[in-house]
Formats: sequence, C-alpha cells, structure tokens
Amino acid sequence: MNDDISISLPSLIHRIGREAVKQAQAIATLYDCELKRVRRSRNWCIVGAAIKIQSCSAHLQSEPLLAQQLIAKDGQFGYLIKKLESALLQHTDKLEPLGAKLIRLITDNPAITLGELMQLTQCTITEARLARFQADSW
Repeated sequence: MNDDISISLPSLIHRIGREAVKQAQAIATLYDCELKRVRRSRNWCIVGAAIKIQSCSAHLQSEPLLAQQLIAKDGQFGYLIKKLESALLQHTDKLEPLGAKLIRLITDNPAITLGELMQLTQCTITEARLARFQADSW
C-alpha cells in the first residue's frame, strides 16, 4: 500500500507542450511526486504514492490557470489528466487507507479471520485486531 507506483506518459511533450510539462512538474513536486523523462527517450512517467498522484491529478483539474490553458490549447492539458485518472483505476487498492480497507473487509465478510486479513492487506496483527474491534463497535 505504501509502495510508489509509476504511470507511463508516452510522448508527453509532443502532446501537451513544454510549458505545460514544466507546470505539471512543479505541481507534482508539491505533492511529493516526480514527473520525469524515462532515460533519454521522449517518454515520461510520474512516480509517487497512489494517493499523492491522485491529489496531484485533482489539483491539476482544479487549477484555475491550468483550466484557462485547457480551453486555450484545445484540451491538450487534458491528456495528462485523463492518463492519470485511467492509470489510477488499476491501483484502487492503494487509494484506500489501510484502516478503512480492513474495516470494509470485515464488514463484507464478518467471518474473516485475522490471518486472512493479514494476508490480504499485509498488515500487522495489531492493526487487524484494532480494525476488528472498531468494526464490531459499529
């Protein structure tokens, strides 16, 4: 859950332009993500925690200056947002906090054992017991 993910962005500069990439790099840095080129190719990638990449994508969507650029440049900046959103769909398990995920698993299957919880989520026995206690108190 805490592992960084990498999202491939092929031909990013050709699709959105150099200035938009520079702005996106600055925004990604604010969220502890790294938008960088893949070696010496024309392809780019963004690397970071799934939750932070999701926050970065939300910031890109809500940024007023970037929204004006989106209209001015015929939606070229929309490519980056669309690519991030579609890639984050593959990592939905990393977007949910561990506590919420444990409680959801327990409420979906009340007969689940602590061992099964630990195996599914890679959590500790203490976290699994705490989640069981919180789910039972609902």
